[in-house]
Amino acid sequence: MSLLSIIIPAYNEAESIEHIAPELHRVLDEVNIRFEIIFIDDGSTDDTYEKIKEQSKKASNIHGYRFSRNFGKESAICAGLQKINGDCCIVMDSDLQHPPGTIPKMYRLWEEGYEIVEGIKAHRGKESVINKLFSGMFYKIISSMSGFDMKTSSDFKLLDKRVVNELLQLKERNAFFRGLSFWVGFRSAKVEYNVAPRQYGKTKWNILSLSKYAIGNIVNFSAKPLQLVTGIGVILITASFVLIIQTIVRYFLGYSLEGFTTIILLLLLIGGGLMISLGIIGLYIAKIYDEVKQRPRFIISESTGNSDIP
Repeated sequence: MSLLSIIIPAYNEAESIEHIAPELHRVLDEVNIRFEIIFIDDGSTDDTYEKIKEQSKKASNIHGYRFSRNFGKESAICAGLQKINGDCCIVMDSDLQHPPGTIPKMYRLWEEGYEIVEGIKAHRGKESVINKLFSGMFYKIISSMSGFDMKTSSDFKLLDKRVVNELLQLKERNAFFRGLSFWVGFRSAKVEYNVAPRQYGKTKWNILSLSKYAIGNIVNFSAKPLQLVTGIGVILITASFVLIIQTIVRYFLGYSLEGFTTIILLLLLIGGGLMISLGIIGLYIAKIYDEVKQRPRFIISESTGNSDIP
């Protein structure tokens, strides 16, 4: 009988941990799906890992790994992919906003031969207007830059072991899991779900962290922002020629601008364009710097549960 591995990254989710494991057992035991749960504690500062250890004592199919510090969700997902024993795996959030009731549908599609099953948001649930606008803008940008339609995608997805092996062979340290699962290809299907309201704990995302996450993943996954530098240069040159022609025309008409107004405008325009261009280039240089250092994506300081599934 096939084994399903469920990867659950968690950061300061002590209140959610004790609810998600029983819910997964209730849903999957009813449909006779054999599974294991792999919790990845991403350096939580509360007692998240203590709750994971409690759950692992209650069921032999629950394992937990604790990072030495907070490495980020992408690193937590990567760690989970390395630790699975199953023939396929599902990545889901610990806050139960990814509904466990959708998992059997995803698993049955995998049994039909699909190697990637995408969880697609039919409804985003309760979310602030700012977050909805920001999320919509991010996914529109990343979709246009990558060539993949990720506007309704999420980290909630099922991957065949073959897909997992391909993802683990990728050497980049700054990975964008959601994008790379599109990039590897393979036969895929989609399952819609409604984002459930968060019942326990509080979200760890805010505008600042979301902005950092968005910019980082755009730079990690696409080189197209570098092309903006060329575009900015073309715009600046064009604008400079327009201003030059305008100044010459005004001069011959006898009412050219006095003082340094034109020069100041040119300096501000060119200076602003240069700073934006240097900022974009700097982001890529920083990512290259992180990659060449070859530091590990994460460090596991502690583990719990039996990692050998019969």
